[in-house]
Amino acid sequence: MTKPEQPLTGAGMDTLAVRAGTCTTVEGEHSEALFLTSSYVFRDSKEAAARFSGEQPGNVYSRYSNPTVRAFEERLAAMEEAESAIATSSGMAAILSTCMALLQVGDHVLCSRSVFGTTTMLLSKYLQKFGVAVTFVAPTDYDAWEAAFQLNTRLVFVETPSNPLCEIVDIQRLATLSHAHDCLLVVDNCFCTPALQRPLTLGADLVVHSATKYIDGKGRCLGGAVAGNKTLTDEILGFIRSAGPSMSPFNAWVFLKGLETLRLRMEAHSRNALEVAQWLNDQPAVEKVFYAGLETHPGHELAAKQQRAFGGVLSFRVKGGQSEAWQVIDSTQILSLTANLGDAKSTIVHPATTTHGRLSPEQRHEAGITDNLIRLAVGLEDVNDIQQDLQRGLSRL
Repeated sequence: MTKPEQPLTGAGMDTLAVRAGTCTTVEGEHSEALFLTSSYVFRDSKEAAARFSGEQPGNVYSRYSNPTVRAFEERLAAMEEAESAIATSSGMAAILSTCMALLQVGDHVLCSRSVFGTTTMLLSKYLQKFGVAVTFVAPTDYDAWEAAFQLNTRLVFVETPSNPLCEIVDIQRLATLSHAHDCLLVVDNCFCTPALQRPLTLGADLVVHSATKYIDGKGRCLGGAVAGNKTLTDEILGFIRSAGPSMSPFNAWVFLKGLETLRLRMEAHSRNALEVAQWLNDQPAVEKVFYAGLETHPGHELAAKQQRAFGGVLSFRVKGGQSEAWQVIDSTQILSLTANLGDAKSTIVHPATTTHGRLSPEQRHEAGITDNLIRLAVGLEDVNDIQQDLQRGLSRL
């Protein structure tokens, strides 16, 4: 295999999205090749030994080395301005692999309490079983962050924008605070992707992704990734090599194609979401809209500073409770009732009984997940059709 001759140093986002990480076999294919193989044949025993020991570069076993997966990793790393990226089987596998590789018994983690419900469960229920303590903090209360650090704190984890209330964390400020306490800052960049936000350039140490969402963009495949300093990602790769939460080569090939159109799609998602959020803000049956693109959002100015646009996810509270929220959701005919997001198709869901349903009532209350809250991931349909679909249920309240 040969790499492209043209250098990509200093190339723009769109060029990186199309060209970074590409390689060509002797067949001369223009589209990236899909390597569906579990293992690789060595020329002799000496080469096999050198590959396994790491003395010689090359593929060994597709659990941790595959050309298609590597192409996806290199492209994502280039787009995130990271030294390296490691692909995983899902977004949650990326978070788990990061924790297992970088933490040990007796360590302490600080986490925003406004994160994906499964992230909360992973940290609070499972990670603590292995002797790692976890403290959850209000995402934008920086005095609370400062007060929560302990001598054994090793890792800080945040989502920004948060799921599902779109709270905006000052990445640069939290990075400075974390590094002052000799801690790593990990940012879940799922909602923005590198097309809209690059946390590493703001001081974060690692970025995690659910590639299942916007990187794919069409709801086809599961996958995740961690990007950042190579010293850190090498540690994470070591865990993946042993434990096996690896990305499928086919999924990596799909994600490579998703990255090619990522910026264009994210701009369209953001544009549609802003129109829908402004419309919802004027509906009498809507109690409150959570979207950083609205000037009334407390994180609007910060989001405008550290993001290129405001993303495609918003949430809103209807007047009433769970039954009213369900009525709005169940009245839609175009929107897809599913917990996934980042799809070309708009999706709608009731967080309190789905994505955050495994949390205790107290945890949901602290995270602002009320019974009348609806999360909407705005897709690429005509905005008027999305609004009319929502109006079917809102007009009945």
